[in-house]
Amino acid sequence: MAAPRNAPVSFTTGAAAYASPEHVPAAWQPDRKGEIEGLQPSGARLGNQGPDQGYVLLLAAKLRPQVQVKKGEHVDDALRGCINIALKRASLFSRAPVVHDLTIALTIWGWLDASPPADLVECRRALFEGVAHVTAHYSEGRVIADMVPETTLRMNPSQVRAAMPASWKLLTGVPAK
Repeated sequence: MAAPRNAPVSFTTGAAAYASPEHVPAAWQPDRKGEIEGLQPSGARLGNQGPDQGYVLLLAAKLRPQVQVKKGEHVDDALRGCINIALKRASLFSRAPVVHDLTIALTIWGWLDASPPADLVECRRALFEGVAHVTAHYSEGRVIADMVPETTLRMNPSQVRAAMPASWKLLTGVPAK
């Protein structure tokens, strides 16, 4: 590190150099209760872990005015179900959620479209009903997130918009009849 020009320096002593400490502590071990050993667990109802996931709530509040609902549907249900998808997409890329995660989720379910196909509306009405009540309908929210294929989650927003509404079943993972 540089010293000010007016600092007295002896040319005979030389500059200080790094020296290892006499005691080297043992490597860290996950030995406390509640610490995860190995990989983060995955499975039914465990969700998708990632950093700063609460940020998606701010994104949802900003996108709320753009959500188009039909009779019998609720904006809160649409946002909660799509938040689950957005968090799954963000964790797939090992990052915090961004606006594109939520817009992709809203787009594949037709929530940003003023006139989505009737069969899409019928399907999403049944799937998303009551999902906003997280304590009572957590499992239903997880089903929505888990049904979306990884190929869809890896797409960018323009690819998703280009595929909608013709390929909504493929994008959402809804089985074709």
